[in-house]
Parts: sequence; C-alpha cells; structure tokens
Amino acid sequence: MALAAFIRKSTCNLVPLSSRFVRGSSRNHLSAFFSAVNHHANGFSPKPAVFPSFQYSTAVDANKPSSAELLLRVIDSEIKVAEETDDHDRDEDIPEGFPFKIEDTPGQQTVTLSREYEGELVKVEVHMTDLVTGEDNAADDDDDSDDVVKPMRSTVPIIVSVSKKSGFSLEFHCIAFPDVIEIDNLSAKNPEISEDKVAYEGPHFHGLDEKLKQSFHKYLEMRGIKPSTINFLHEYMINKDSREYLGWLNNIKKFIQA
Repeated sequence: MALAAFIRKSTCNLVPLSSRFVRGSSRNHLSAFFSAVNHHANGFSPKPAVFPSFQYSTAVDANKPSSAELLLRVIDSEIKVAEETDDHDRDEDIPEGFPFKIEDTPGQQTVTLSREYEGELVKVEVHMTDLVTGEDNAADDDDDSDDVVKPMRSTVPIIVSVSKKSGFSLEFHCIAFPDVIEIDNLSAKNPEISEDKVAYEGPHFHGLDEKLKQSFHKYLEMRGIKPSTINFLHEYMINKDSREYLGWLNNIKKFIQA
C-alpha cells in the first residue's frame, strides 16, 4: 500500500513536468523513472548513467617525414637539376679587346663595368637579363590579355655613366637587345646641384631629333657600349643568374639544416 501511494504521488508530480517535453521524449523519461522506482523498491540503487566517450589520438607517426625534411628533399632535387642543366660553372670567354674591367660580387643582382676613356670615367651598371624563350612566346600566344606588353626578345637593362674629373656626368638609361641598344632616358648630373632638389632630366629620348639620337649612340659606341659588348653581357648575365640561383638554393638549404 505504501509503495502504491508513493507511485501515485510521484506520478502526479511528474504530469506537469512531462507536458514540457515532446511526446516520445516524455514516455522515455517516465519509463526510466518507473524502472528506477522498481529497483529502489527491490532494494537496488540505480546505476549512474554511462555516456559514450570519444578518444582522440595525438600520437605522431615517427616514420612520417617532417615538413623540413620534405622541403630539403625538394631543394636537393632542384639543386641537382640546376647543377646538371645550368651554366653556373661556365668560364666566361671575355672577347678580345674588351675594354672594361668587370666587378661581379656574388649575391648581388648587378655587375659593374668600368674603364677610362680620354680622361673620363665610364661606368656601366648591368642588371639581370629579362630572358625570353620560345616557351615564353608560346605562353603569351595563349594569353588573350592586351594589358601587359612583354618584350619579344631577351633584354638587359643597363645604366651608363660618363663622368668628368669635375664630377659632372651624363647618365644614360638603356635597354640592350642582342645587337641593338636603345636609349630610354638621358640626364645630366651637376655636382653643384644638391641631390635633394629635383633636377630637370630632359625630354624623353625617343622624342629627340633623329640626328641627335644617332649622335648619342655614336658617343656611347666610342666609349665601348656597342653590340659586341652587349652580346657578351647577355651571355654573362644569363650565367650569373644561374650561379646566383644555385647559391640561393644552397643558402636556403643551410638555413633549413641549421
């Protein structure tokens, strides 16, 4: 009798609570409740609920190479290809009568040529070759974009400075193609004018009178800036690019291994 009264009292207390749940859920809760009551009545204590546990493995596969090891493998492969295909160790054959002294510092992107000519100091700053190959031209044919104008031949940007003992100088900014030199800009550098003041650098070279342009080209040719010099510089800068690339790869490898 006491158990029946306890069940009736408990059921009455559960009615308003069960109405808050969906029907299926309330039936499950009531079933669990009566099961607990029967166990309690028979002298058993309900067991605590057991929830599923999820375990995540944080173990690292000891046989799997690290990202640094993978990178080193790729770098070693690239170094091998560069050593087999590039002219990084090629000896430069300086042409007969080449008038310039070459200053080439490893790790630098430029090479400096210098010479004296009739009391003037002629210096040429040679930049890396913008190499154009047949593959580059084929890729350009597939590109429908007209926004970017790309050269059809390999070019070497150079800056020629011709200085007097007084410090006055002319500076030519040129683009050198095989067998052809184009002057883009010509400016006069006056040592009496402070560098922090903007000086007039002259008109665009291509807008000058044709005879005047030809005279400036002849002026540079007399000082050693001629097609034979430019052709040599093309080969030299291509080989330098190969040497610098190989050195860059080895420096990256040393950093990864450190």
